[in-house]
Amino acid sequence: MARKKTAPDFEQSLGELQTLVERLESGELSLEDSLAAFEQGIRLTRECQGALGQAEQKVQMLLGQGDAAHSVPFDPESPAP
Repeated sequence: MARKKTAPDFEQSLGELQTLVERLESGELSLEDSLAAFEQGIRLTRECQGALGQAEQKVQMLLGQGDAAHSVPFDPESPAP
C-alpha cells in the first residue's frame, strides 16, 4: 500500500521547524527576521499538530470495535500483535 502524502509533509515540516529553532537560538537574526521565523514556526507547528491529530484519529478508528472505539495506552515494552 502506498504511503499517503501527509507523512512526508509532516517529516518535512518537522525538519523545517528544527532548522528555524536552530536559527532563532543562534541569536544572529535581526528582530524583524526573528519575528518572521517565529511566525513561520507557529504555522509549521500547527501543521504538525494537525497531522498528528489525524494520525491519532486513524489509529483510534483502527482500534475501534464496532461503534465503540477505545483508546489503548502505549506500552513500548509490550509485544506487537
